[in-house]
Amino acid sequence: MTNKRVDDLESTRIAPIDKMQRELRDRTQRDRAYLIVLAGRDVGRMYKLEQGPTVIGRSHTSAIRLNDDSISREHATISLSGSSVYIEDLGSANGTVVNGDTIVGHELRDGDKIRLGETTILKFTYHDRLDESFQRKMYDAALRDPLTKVFNKKYFLDSLSAEVAYAKRHDSPLSLLIFDLDHFKRVNDTYGHVVGDQVLVDVAQMVQQMLRTEDILARYGGEEFAIICRGIELSDAGIVGERIRAGIEGGTFVFEDQRLRVTVSLGVAALHDGITEDIALVREADEALYEAKNGGRNRVLLKCLPEAGA
Repeated sequence: MTNKRVDDLESTRIAPIDKMQRELRDRTQRDRAYLIVLAGRDVGRMYKLEQGPTVIGRSHTSAIRLNDDSISREHATISLSGSSVYIEDLGSANGTVVNGDTIVGHELRDGDKIRLGETTILKFTYHDRLDESFQRKMYDAALRDPLTKVFNKKYFLDSLSAEVAYAKRHDSPLSLLIFDLDHFKRVNDTYGHVVGDQVLVDVAQMVQQMLRTEDILARYGGEEFAIICRGIELSDAGIVGERIRAGIEGGTFVFEDQRLRVTVSLGVAALHDGITEDIALVREADEALYEAKNGGRNRVLLKCLPEAGA
């Protein structure tokens, strides 16, 4: 082989390698600014920062809303300008702490730890596309039911605790619906668990489409699901329940050209002065569900609020 041919082969090898290395550097460029929850509610959740100011607080109007009683309604603002990121406390009650120091304003660096209020800790960092994808998958795996992809029981219980505290603090309505599929064992026994699983997936997707974005749908266990409805009175929650019941009854569930009849029973309860802990709200909704099933299934039953002074 002549020297010229050897040189040509070497240049052919080097050119693709250089190209691949450049592409790898471009693909893994850490140029996306994020806040990641390290402690508090929603551990692992990512918030991507956009150019301009982003308000962090407890208020539902905050761009980054954190359900923590010790966080002010508008606690701090983070401003992203080019590659510079600046955090500023907004006169919060419990202060903003960066790397152990209470700050009024501070320019953030990759890896900085931010404590807001008493329990919530955020990490500021840059991610590339691969980091972002991995982090989101990890977060979803921790909070989502692997079969139906709605929230799991742990997330539901954590959310309910925060929502009950919020509703009590602001004297606002809060309702809880619990429902399960009627005679679901019969579906599994007749058609098999693969079909049963698909029915659960289809029901979850159908119900999710009937809800508001702020409502929380979770798989509570087996064929049982729960829905947290913020700002909804008991009677209105009953209307939501009836819409779900009718939608499932009229839905299309097919196996090998055979239509399956699927119905659900729902129990509905609302927060009232007699409820001192969130688990009591679950208990009341569960009692209503039990009565609905005993009353013939495929129905909605509301747990009546106690009379004043009772």
